[in-house]
Amino acid sequence: MFMSAIIGSGFIGAVHAAAISRIDECKLVAVADINETAGEKVAADFNCMFYTDAEEMLKKEDIDIIHICLPSYLHEEYVQLSAKYKKHVLCEKPFSLTVDSAKRMADLCEKADVKLMVAQTVRWWPEFMELKKRYDRGEFGEIHMAYSSRLAQHPNWSTWHRDPQKSGGSLFDLNMHNLDFLYHLFGPVASVYAVGWKSPSGCWNHVCASLIFKNGVKAIDEGTNEITNEYPFTASFRMTGEKATFDHKFTAGFNIENLNAASAQTVLFTKDDKPQPLQIEGMDAYEAQTRAFIDCVKNNKPAPIPPSESVDVMRIVAAIEQSLESGEVVVL
Repeated sequence: MFMSAIIGSGFIGAVHAAAISRIDECKLVAVADINETAGEKVAADFNCMFYTDAEEMLKKEDIDIIHICLPSYLHEEYVQLSAKYKKHVLCEKPFSLTVDSAKRMADLCEKADVKLMVAQTVRWWPEFMELKKRYDRGEFGEIHMAYSSRLAQHPNWSTWHRDPQKSGGSLFDLNMHNLDFLYHLFGPVASVYAVGWKSPSGCWNHVCASLIFKNGVKAIDEGTNEITNEYPFTASFRMTGEKATFDHKFTAGFNIENLNAASAQTVLFTKDDKPQPLQIEGMDAYEAQTRAFIDCVKNNKPAPIPPSESVDVMRIVAAIEQSLESGEVVVL
């Protein structure tokens, strides 16, 4: 039995707690948060201990894996703390707000001999796993273009997302999902060019980035958390090749927490057949992600998403930010 604990009991912390609860070989033993109301609720909902101090929790509880579900600017502090106590770390995205910070965390966990993985949950979304499988089999032939987008409003449970020093804005919070999956598909990026809108607070909160990968594939990625009120959270991914086009659309009412209002459609278009709506079965992405991390800890295997890949994705984000500021193409 693997013992897990969560630092951060907001919306995403509760999602992680629910995922852990569905895994027989894992038990949630504790939650830590300075917000007593939120933390005590998650602890009560999942029958575990609650602490207002994360280090006290690490000292007192028998823990194998820490889920860091805190605001982005706090990730490095608590990855360091977890590594100090020799705990394996599943850290929410974005990994960090700078490349240097991401490298420090990766190096620290390697030296401490603890597993570290960034929770880029899109890699376990069933439709995206299906796309990756078909791409790897060569079903699309030469890729002409890929397009990804995530369109959302600001979360209504907090305000820290509006602070560029704490969140990095949409570029780090939403585009990051898409950029990680594009990297997962196509590998390293050669160059980027981006345009966008910067909020009065200084966040790049609507970003459209053009990417050219080293393998020659081209992609466009759009992300915003400034979509107009009542516009549903919408994520889409379309990839067109010489043999087929894969088109996926997902909407989830107001922000992604309203899953009761969610709908999804995935269609494969080929040259020689009618459009094929794909009925794709799969595990909840957060549960699948957690199971994959437990497996790497249990069997002492490399993390499914190596920290080096997450550092590479941070370099892509940093290049896009540089392009936004300079108005120029940035070569990686």
